[in-house]
Amino acid sequence: MKHKDGKPFSQPDKSSRTVPMAIMFIVLCGFSFYLGGIFCSEKDKYVATEITKAVETSTVKATGPLQIKAVNFPECPADFQDYTPCTDPKRWKKYSFYRLSFMERHCPPIFEKKECLVPPPDGYKSPIRWPKSKDECWYRNVPYDWINKQKSNQHWLKKQGEKFLFPGGGTMFPNGVSKYVDLMQDLIPGMKDGTIRTAIDTGCGVASWGGDLLDRGILTVSLAPRDNHEAQVQFALERGIPAILGIISTQRLPFPSSSFDMAHCSRCLIPWTEFGGIYLLEVHRVLRPGGFWVLSGPPVNYENRWRGWNTTIEEQKSDYEKLQELLTSMCFKLYNKKDDIAVWQKLSDSSCYKKLEAPDTYPPKCDDGTEPDSAWYTPIRPCVVAPNPKYKQVSLKSLAKWPARLHAAPERVYDVRGGSDGAFKHDDSKWKSRVKHYKKLLPAIGTDKIRNVMDMNTLYGGFAAAMADYPLWVMNVVSSYSPNTLAVVYDRGLIGTYHDWYILTAFENRSFRFFLLKLSDWLMILLYS
Repeated sequence: MKHKDGKPFSQPDKSSRTVPMAIMFIVLCGFSFYLGGIFCSEKDKYVATEITKAVETSTVKATGPLQIKAVNFPECPADFQDYTPCTDPKRWKKYSFYRLSFMERHCPPIFEKKECLVPPPDGYKSPIRWPKSKDECWYRNVPYDWINKQKSNQHWLKKQGEKFLFPGGGTMFPNGVSKYVDLMQDLIPGMKDGTIRTAIDTGCGVASWGGDLLDRGILTVSLAPRDNHEAQVQFALERGIPAILGIISTQRLPFPSSSFDMAHCSRCLIPWTEFGGIYLLEVHRVLRPGGFWVLSGPPVNYENRWRGWNTTIEEQKSDYEKLQELLTSMCFKLYNKKDDIAVWQKLSDSSCYKKLEAPDTYPPKCDDGTEPDSAWYTPIRPCVVAPNPKYKQVSLKSLAKWPARLHAAPERVYDVRGGSDGAFKHDDSKWKSRVKHYKKLLPAIGTDKIRNVMDMNTLYGGFAAAMADYPLWVMNVVSSYSPNTLAVVYDRGLIGTYHDWYILTAFENRSFRFFLLKLSDWLMILLYS
């Protein structure tokens, strides 16, 4: 071979390079072997020493009584009696007023979290027992004079001696909640025969509507924010009625899609037609196909009511027409209407949702990238979550009626990893046996001593199902980072919420007197009274 200038070029001999490389490789291997021997011998001594210590420690622990170091927390100041960290009015000014998003969950940073025990109000008494508690509670347990002064004329509640009494009145049912619900049942026959089992009441007040429905076999999640009505949810829970702090604003409600059989708003002051109907879209998401949305108050019955609403008949007519147009565009149909109550039904027919795929349609159908059940700090999107066509037994007309649906394996159990009809029945049977055992440990279960119950780590709601005949209700909590089984809970006619226990709870304090915490195979029961 030659250089490009023509001079001869001799290629290096490969053997001349191989010998030095081989010698270097042998030296490095030997040195590594030497170091490894020293390290491993010392490591063996260390490991052996640690194993010996561990065995000795475990032997000591096994032969002696279990030692648990007590942890003591100080009591919070007295003005913390209504402290709910993630919905603290003292922190509202830090957040946007857009769509009242400051009332949503905004948990404090780690350096602001309080490590103290929230005290009960001064003079707190053991709560009145169910069912008497539905109609009265101790004033000292919920000492809120403001709401009493503002709402006593509407018969929400009234103070009498040492108690608050709940006459069952409301802004839209001055003749009492029972007569109001009677009219509603005439409009929706499914409320009488077990077809409708779960409901959500947005802007619930003191939860009289949800309380009345309990006597009719309908389980309601009463929803209200921490607002100028002070602690609406605290009144509900003190009465023994299911409730949770929350608001429809910028984030999805903490429930899976197609959960509730019915949703209700009685002059809840939610501006349904504003922001492109974004709040209606969230109601649509959480309603199951065939479910009902009930509205009483403006602009329903505007022809007869407009004078009392500080508006004009033309404005109210326009609002009603806009509401009807939005609902129709979201695949709702007007189901029934009488006096102050209007009822719309969410359609199950896929042909309506198919039309939403057309260009320039508003609201559009959500794309496939939108997870329907994602609801923990998930923004509400301006699109319609269409029913999944693969589900044949999620619509209201396809579900078994209550109470048969309680122990029937829901179709959505197969979406859970490892979920099947057999796994569901095994869980159901297991909890029936466990609850029998719990009653031996805690005879108060099944009596009027225990009313508000929370299962802090549910799978399919088996614990709640096993106690369905007891005079109590269970809030089933599914962790935001666990397999999504909350849809199964709702399909069997129970209620629950997503939550992350690292973040502080969305419930009012001093509300639950019985907690169940399941950690793997360990069980802890916490009592509060």
